[in-house]
Amino acid sequence: MVRYRKRLIEERAREANRVQKVLETANIKLGGVVTDVLGVSARGMLKALIAGAGTPEELAELAHRSLRRKRPVLADALTGRITAHHRFMLDQLLHHIEFLDAAIATCDGRIAACTAADAEAVARLDTIPGVARRTAETIVAELGCDRTRFPTAGHAASWAGLGPGNHESAGKRLSGRTRFANRILRQALVESARGAVFKHDSYLAAQYRRLVKRRGDKKAIVAVAHSLLVIAYHVLRDGQSYRELGSDYFDHRNAQRLTRYHTQRLAALGYEVTLTKSVA
Repeated sequence: MVRYRKRLIEERAREANRVQKVLETANIKLGGVVTDVLGVSARGMLKALIAGAGTPEELAELAHRSLRRKRPVLADALTGRITAHHRFMLDQLLHHIEFLDAAIATCDGRIAACTAADAEAVARLDTIPGVARRTAETIVAELGCDRTRFPTAGHAASWAGLGPGNHESAGKRLSGRTRFANRILRQALVESARGAVFKHDSYLAAQYRRLVKRRGDKKAIVAVAHSLLVIAYHVLRDGQSYRELGSDYFDHRNAQRLTRYHTQRLAALGYEVTLTKSVA
């Protein structure tokens, strides 16, 4: 059920992209003004476009809340060359998206019923930064709550394709590239890692900032996804919620090395550095 829901969500994303493409072919620049072309305001405008009712200024009046401040810009964005073909395509796409929304909601309800026995585990996983309920359900469905399945967190990471590679020859490490394994779980954790790094005052964001400077964005994100899986493994094993280590964890762990590095950098710039440890 979790994997089927994933396919439905991916199909909905493709249909949303098709809506944007049809609008662009009609010279409708709605996506340049609104954040979501399928939001409440934008969907009302799209349905009015399909019905062929109203001028661009009248369509802009359908905006809600803070979007109403952009009515003049919306009117310009809604000025295009909409034809019968565009209306037909938009109508079909919106109907399919509404069908997919209903199917996804039905799957959500069914999965919630199937994971009722593991409701506490799902709730604990939901406390991890970047891990929403759907990701927590995916972890429970793919990883399971049975402690004996994976002896260590490293075994679970290797099974999910998030463990570092071990390509060596003649004692020399050639590559640390991860291998392909459980694609569903890997994708879910990588998406969660993208969200986790935006919580600035957190261990995971600090880990990303520490790695991205020398390893690049993609490798740093995979490393954060690996950490998320290790955290999820221990949350499920120990039956405890996530405990935040803080964004200064690495600074305290490597305090002496960090002090020595910055002292040397200042000395290289011509400063005479005298360090005095504060009492507080």
